[in-house]
Amino acid sequence: MGLAYNLPRGTRPDVEDWEAEYDSMEVVMDIKKSIESGGHEVVLMEAVPEKFIPALTSEKVDIVYNFAEGTYSRAREAQVPAILSFYNIPYTGSDATTLAVCLDKALTKQILLTKDIKTPRFQVIRSPQEKLRKNMRFPLILKLNAEGSSKGISETGLVHNYDEYKKEIDRLFSIYSEPVLVEEFIRGREFTIGVLQEGNKYYVLPIMEIHFKHGKEFYSYKVKKNSDYYVDYTCPAKIDLMLERKLKNMAVKICKTLEIKDVARMDLRVSQEDNNPYFLEINPLPGMARGFSDLPRIAEVADLTYEELILHVLENAVKRSGLVQDASLVQWGG
Repeated sequence: MGLAYNLPRGTRPDVEDWEAEYDSMEVVMDIKKSIESGGHEVVLMEAVPEKFIPALTSEKVDIVYNFAEGTYSRAREAQVPAILSFYNIPYTGSDATTLAVCLDKALTKQILLTKDIKTPRFQVIRSPQEKLRKNMRFPLILKLNAEGSSKGISETGLVHNYDEYKKEIDRLFSIYSEPVLVEEFIRGREFTIGVLQEGNKYYVLPIMEIHFKHGKEFYSYKVKKNSDYYVDYTCPAKIDLMLERKLKNMAVKICKTLEIKDVARMDLRVSQEDNNPYFLEINPLPGMARGFSDLPRIAEVADLTYEELILHVLENAVKRSGLVQDASLVQWGG
């Protein structure tokens, strides 16, 4: 079986978070060893043009564990699944359509709004000259529309007036030259939710609450990189049964709407004004850094080891693809 991944390549050393979404070789090897612990042979397949397709055509693989972020464009996460589909090779995780949609935060929100899933009011700014709509209420938070891992979100990303907004929007376009999502900031509690698919059913793992400290209110790149200092986690979150039900139902509805496969992690905020959950974003290729990424931490609370988490994703994909009709899925305690 293949393992598709991307590594940092040092293309913009002057911008600290330029390759924020790419993982280290240590993470790749952790995933490889976890797959091998299930008795599988693994071929490493770095997802760059000069390596991936030659490896794909020279190695005989039954399925590919897809952990690749892709390169270039807002559809980059769809590149590997699209190539694998072209060659009719099964793979883990969501398909190219879902990955392309989910990386575009605004497009995801537009789709979910058709299903009455609440999300903060937002606007996509495609040039520094584009005007902010008058109905956008401060404070606002500014994010790159088609990036993850808090790339582009700075300490000045939460703006309280137009002068702060203009300064931040100019900064983002001067560095990244990408569309920016401007979103009303929901004051309240922040939660992250991991979901595993088993057959056609979605199972919500224990809900994690994010507690920001040292004066921080949101995940900037600095906060995410130094999360052990700036963030405390509570998992399972200390919430009442009604709120837990709301969050779980929303998570499943989101996964069904977006046709998520195998695994995902999403971020939501519960407003202190109306106690309703608001969808922020979803990651169908969630981080898998052992002891650091949210999903492996959540899985531990559900009595899933790191190896069992990786194998669950793989074995659900194997069964879904029809390679093995009765793949034995790892049991978890959630």
